[in-house]
Amino acid sequence: MSSPLSSEKIELARIAAVKPSYTSAFVRPHLTKQQALVRVIDSCIVLTSLWLAMLSLNLIWPGEYDWNDIYLTYGFSGLLLYQFFAEYNEVYYNWRGAGFAHQLFRIAGSWLLTLVAVATLLFFSKTASDASRLAIGIWSTISLLLLAVFHAAYHYLTRVASPAECHSLSVGVVGANALGQRLEGTFSNMPGLGYRFSGYYDDRKLESNRRLSCDPEKWRGDLDCLYEDARSGKLEAIFVTLPMAAEIRVRDILEKLGDTTATVFYVPDLFAFNLVSSRCVMLQGIPCFSVYGSPFDQEPMDGMLKRAEDIVLSTLILCLIALPMLFIAIGVKLSSPGPVIFRQRRYGVDSSPIDVWKFRTMTVCENGPTVTQATRNDPRIKPYGAFLRRYSLDELPQFVNVLQGCMSIVGPRPHAVAHNEFYRKEISQYMLRHKVKPGITGLAQVSGCRGETDTIGKMESRVAYDLRYIQSWSLLLDLKVILLTIFQVFRDPDAY
Repeated sequence: MSSPLSSEKIELARIAAVKPSYTSAFVRPHLTKQQALVRVIDSCIVLTSLWLAMLSLNLIWPGEYDWNDIYLTYGFSGLLLYQFFAEYNEVYYNWRGAGFAHQLFRIAGSWLLTLVAVATLLFFSKTASDASRLAIGIWSTISLLLLAVFHAAYHYLTRVASPAECHSLSVGVVGANALGQRLEGTFSNMPGLGYRFSGYYDDRKLESNRRLSCDPEKWRGDLDCLYEDARSGKLEAIFVTLPMAAEIRVRDILEKLGDTTATVFYVPDLFAFNLVSSRCVMLQGIPCFSVYGSPFDQEPMDGMLKRAEDIVLSTLILCLIALPMLFIAIGVKLSSPGPVIFRQRRYGVDSSPIDVWKFRTMTVCENGPTVTQATRNDPRIKPYGAFLRRYSLDELPQFVNVLQGCMSIVGPRPHAVAHNEFYRKEISQYMLRHKVKPGITGLAQVSGCRGETDTIGKMESRVAYDLRYIQSWSLLLDLKVILLTIFQVFRDPDAY
């Protein structure tokens, strides 16, 4: 005769056998209809603006500005290209929570890129002369103004104006930690999401020696209180922000919340890692989060655009500086004995070795296991070389490196191999700056981190800016760095 305990085990096994399996479940990407509607309205604005431009000109000069296929081509080309650049510059992403000035910069940049692309397309198709420059100019201005006005109104309605009480959900956060605080800040900064923060729930008590980082007045109670509030309807949405190490605890919480009607989100604390170009990639419904990556790994189009930017800009710049480079080369040859071009071995993308070209500015050409950084009043630098270094003229041959494909115009500045081998041992995640091509200029250089790095702290600051560049790369950021570099060259006291 079987014991009651064994009978209970048999019953549990029977229940487990008939319990449905959820191993084939997958996560669907979240796409909002609201964002799709904004895209449609933007498209209507682009076409309507061209129609308004033509209508206004016909009212002033009847019969001189007739609508034809050329303007129709302009309109639809502008529509499609703006949608591409707006999506590329993340105009429609509502998770940023940034101010409208930041959003306006992305809109204006996307529209400017659209106009350049349309003009280039029509120039090479030899149809640009068939359209009125005045009409296109008015269309460009009206479109930008209407896009800005529409997005300003949209920004106010979704992020500034408080939503109606009946449209907001009461939210509880499980885990009084730094990640929970970030969520609370997001709910506060983006009221258009429709979440009304109610408070934190955590079994750990609010004591000075515990890892709780919330206002005591916002702590609503322990997990038993959470379950009670969820069952009673006080909480309509719950975000669980406990660390991934607490897997058993999280499973228990989610199991008990399954007995309520609250919407439950699990937020893995990926921010515990120093994310570099992190992305969420969906593989057959399986969410995969990259921790260390390149902005061009999962987006081949980004790499193509980056390369096109480098080819076009470096070609134009080399055409402009070809004659000055000839005179600089003559000056280098006459100023001191030695080669005109100094080729130094450095690390490229993924630490592959490359030869970086520079006009020689020193009496030595160090390229071995020991390379001494240039210092202020360095005796190895002759007056002519100091002049070239002061205005970064010695870097001009690197535009040839850009055309070769081993460098980019904007990116982390390449260091000598000896310096890389030293700093990779001293600075955590130093080598991650090699996830992209090195650049002639970079975010670090226009942020005050140019020149000699005589302390570990200075190099850490430079690396921090390099990693920030990789995390937030965009064409607009590249153009911003290039413009800032032009002004920085003439007023940087750390250049020597």
